[in-house]
Amino acid sequence: MKDPAEAKRGCSESGKPHAKLRLWQKAVDLVAELYKVTRSFPADEKFGMTAQMRRAAVSIPSNIAEGAARRSHREYQQFLFVARGSLSELDTQLVIAARLGYVKSETAKELRERLDELSMMLNGLVAYLAR
Repeated sequence: MKDPAEAKRGCSESGKPHAKLRLWQKAVDLVAELYKVTRSFPADEKFGMTAQMRRAAVSIPSNIAEGAARRSHREYQQFLFVARGSLSELDTQLVIAARLGYVKSETAKELRERLDELSMMLNGLVAYLAR
């Protein structure tokens, strides 16, 4: 029987090194939330801000997963650096979306706080791998 949290995430954790990482799980949760938020963006932003924010968000857990599948810590770290860049990109896009009125300032603040948490977790994993 599947764990309810596992069913919510929509994946099986067996055999996947990245799926056990709380960092990856939280990053996937953020993607799902961001998709909900960007649904209300203006139609003329479909190929602009909406697409850019979604790509940046998806890049975060995707690079964490790809790095976890690599053979060396150095390779893993490189993918984590890319994830960190996407995280910063998304943070900037949230500021812009809030200024344009596409996202309520409170929603943007909450999402940016989640990004801060992911950033700390990501930095911790990078530091761990550097040892």
